[in-house]
Parts: sequence; C-alpha cells; structure tokens
Amino acid sequence: MSILNVEHLTHGFGDRAIFNDVSFRLLKGEHIGLVGANGEGKSTFFNIVTGKLMPDEGKIEWAKNVRVGYLDQHSVLSQGMSIRDVLKSAFSYLFEMEERMNGICDSLGTASPEEMDTLMEELGTIQDTLTMHDFYVIDAKVEEVARALGLLDIGLERDVTDLSGGQRTKVLLGKLLLEKPDILLLDEPTNYLDEEHIEWLKRYLQDYENAFILISHDIPFLNSVINLVYHMENQELNRYVGDYDHFQEVYEVKKAQLEAAYRRQQQEISELKDFVARNKARVSTRNMAMSRQKKLDKMDVIELAAEKPKPEFHFKYGRTPGKYIFETKDLVIGYNEPLSRPVTLSMERGNKIALVGANGIGKTTLLKSILGLIPSLKGSCELGENLQIGYFEQEVKGDNKTTCIDEIWAEFPSYTQYEVRSALAKCGLTTKHIESQVRVLSGGEQAKVRLCKLVNKETNILLLDEPTNHLDVDAKEALKQALIEYKGSILLICHEPEFYRDVVSQVWDCSKWTTKVL
Repeated sequence: MSILNVEHLTHGFGDRAIFNDVSFRLLKGEHIGLVGANGEGKSTFFNIVTGKLMPDEGKIEWAKNVRVGYLDQHSVLSQGMSIRDVLKSAFSYLFEMEERMNGICDSLGTASPEEMDTLMEELGTIQDTLTMHDFYVIDAKVEEVARALGLLDIGLERDVTDLSGGQRTKVLLGKLLLEKPDILLLDEPTNYLDEEHIEWLKRYLQDYENAFILISHDIPFLNSVINLVYHMENQELNRYVGDYDHFQEVYEVKKAQLEAAYRRQQQEISELKDFVARNKARVSTRNMAMSRQKKLDKMDVIELAAEKPKPEFHFKYGRTPGKYIFETKDLVIGYNEPLSRPVTLSMERGNKIALVGANGIGKTTLLKSILGLIPSLKGSCELGENLQIGYFEQEVKGDNKTTCIDEIWAEFPSYTQYEVRSALAKCGLTTKHIESQVRVLSGGEQAKVRLCKLVNKETNILLLDEPTNHLDVDAKEALKQALIEYKGSILLICHEPEFYRDVVSQVWDCSKWTTKVL
C-alpha cells in the first residue's frame, strides 16, 4: 500500500535548481535512507512533502488518515513549555477527544431520545479509541520514553529553551516516538546524540513496524536500520534496494558504465561528424553523408553531470607553543549548578584528545571554561604560552544574512576576491553557494563556511565541538584526514567513534568527573 506519492516534482531557489521532474513513492513499512551531498535538497524535500514549502511544480499526495511524524534538524521549541509538556503534546489529539467526551456527557441531560442514541454511540467510539491508545496510562508512557532517552536525569519540569542542542533533539525524538506515527521523517536524528542513545535509537528503528525516511551522514547507523536507499544528486532521485554499502557498490558500477557509454558515444559522434564534413559536398557520397547527419540529429546524447567539488581541508600550523596547552586545578565547571566535581587536568603540546560521554554532562561547558568564554565555579585553568587557538562551536545562533564571500572577507580583509572564492571552493562549496547568504545554506554547507575560516587561520591548538554534525561523507573523510595530518594539538568533542578513533591518541571520558546522574 502506498503511503506517499510524489509526481513530477520541480523546485528551486532563485536560479538554483534543486529538483527537476522528480517522482517518488513510499510504501507501507519501508525503511528508507535519503542520501546525497550537502546542499542537494534532502531537508528541502522533507519540507515540501510535509507542506512547509510549496513546490514550483508537481503533486504531493498522502494516503488518507496517515499520521506523519517529522524530526526536523531546525525545530524550535517554545519558551515556557517543560519537557513533560512537549512529550505529552504527542497525545494532543487524544486530549481533544477527551474534551469532546466531556462535552457529550454534559449535554446528555438535555438531549432528546433521538439525540441520546447518536451521542451515546459517539461516546462509546471515543471511549474505545482512548482505551486502545492507552490514554489512561499516558504519564507512565511519557516517563518510560523519557527514561530511555536520559531525559529523567535532566528533569521533566525543566523549560525546554534552557536545554542544549542534544537535549532538545532528545525531547523532540521522544515526542515523535510517543506519537507512533504511520511514517517517521527523521532529519539527522543522531546529531547531538551520544553513543549510548544512538544505540538505543538504532534498536528502536530496527524493530519499527511502520515506515520511515531517514536523512543521516552516519554510515554505520544508516547501514544498520535501512533496507532501501534514495539517492539525491543533480536534481534527480534514484532508488536502490539494500543498505548504504550496497548502494555505493551499485552506484559506482552505474557511474563507470555511464562514463564508458559516454566515451563510446563521443567517439561515434566524432566519426560521424568527420564523415559528414568530408562527404556532404561530393555527389557520389552526399546521400551517405545525409544519412549519417540524420543519425546525428536523432541521437539521444549522453550527458555526464559536472563533478561536484570535493572538499579539501589543510589546517595551517602556526608557531610552536609552550610544553603545556592548559592545566586545570580543582576546576569546577557549570552555570548555576556544578556540572563536575573538582577536576585537575593537563594537556601537553602535540596531544590529540577526544572528549566523550553522554549529552548534558558538561563537555561543551568544559571547552568554554578552558577558553574563558564562561567563568568556572571554582578552581583555576591556566592556558599555556604562545597559543594560537582555533575554535569550532557546535551551535551558532542567529539568522546570518551576509553572503559566504562577505563572511570570509570579514575574517580575512587582506584577501582578494579570487582568494576568498578559492578558499571557499576548496572547502567544497560551488559558485552558487559562495554567492548565497549563509542563512539559506544547508547545515552542512554552513559548517563548511565555518571550517573555511578555521583552515585559513594559523593555529597550534584546535578545539572542535561536534564538527562532523551535518557534514556529508566526503567532507567528513576530508576533515578526518586533515586532523590526522595536523601538527598541532586537538581537543575534540565527537559522538562518532568511526571518526575520532584514527585521529586522537587519548580519550577522556567526561562521565568520570560529572556530577550528573547517568
């Protein structure tokens, strides 16, 4: 049974085409991975099928009474709502039914015998629906999912606007799972989730009876939960059966076959054109020349898509710092309340260290405390000598209306326009991206702009807070290689062992000194 039909979808932003005559059909129970490079339009596709964006052309048709759950990487939660409020809002349609039921009960006293029969029938239907959907044990279900995602430790009465990016993602994910929709649309759900909860989500999706479409650049995660791949590239959407690894194999074979067919056709075109040019003037061979010209005119010419720029990251190493990068003594980090017990740490020149542990235990707070961006609650942190710090922040708030060119120029005013464009292109951005405002770019493209600033500065210590979030496969691989080759020191927060394992020489488990109950 078809849940969603998309026919002849065409859409673009200004002169930048995203989709061209795309058709798509989702069947009940399919587990789909929607893959493609940053900026190919994966999040835009979700926005179109959920009605947030109107397409330029095409038809979007959902089956009747289908309930859709959408985890959006840019979702906003309202101030004043607690975690419990958001989770319970998953059952809003049941609360509306309860309200209707109470209204029916109030009107029974004044109803005529005919009205009474109709109202009693409706009342029975509502009561059956509420019972079937476990309406009377909602609080228990909310606590069960909250416990599985580690939300009980944060406190269910906490205002959602006070939460970190990872905590907000967990709340939205928890709400979706409680809704149990007919189809889940998940846009990078593992961003900001720690390893433990990624494992939990993996098990959940493996057992999920209904359909889902998943956008993710976490390949091991994708491989473990999907059975179909839809690949978005060059304004097209192509279907492949199997997991991501199988898609890669088939895609490379198809690409090689197309390139071989293109070369053969170009050779044939060249020979036909040459024959026509040499023989069209001669009476004896004119008919043969015309015949070949007709063949040329009717030929369906194969076109190869322009190669996407592959990102290259080469961090510039500055002067040599002192022996110690930083040393802490009985450092207690936090905001209003301590997030850690007193911690004494030191990092030496050349160390490459990953900070790991569950969300909300203070990894980002530790980085900011070391940098002096937030004051520590107790103790001290002393930075070493001759440091040239490069900091990649996990979340950058604000609606950035400057273009990518202006963004880099503001950081490096001595650069020529050619140097600015070249720097952005090396990070994997096309001319259209480079000339666009930063706010209209995808999460991955925005991350590449921020990385562009970092690679063009001279540094000897990199502090990177979840730099792989939103980056596509090629960009992640290029960044990993650049960090391996980097001669300076690295302090890295990352939830992907496949990424940091080959980069770092030490792993610090922040759960060992956190005050949070895990």
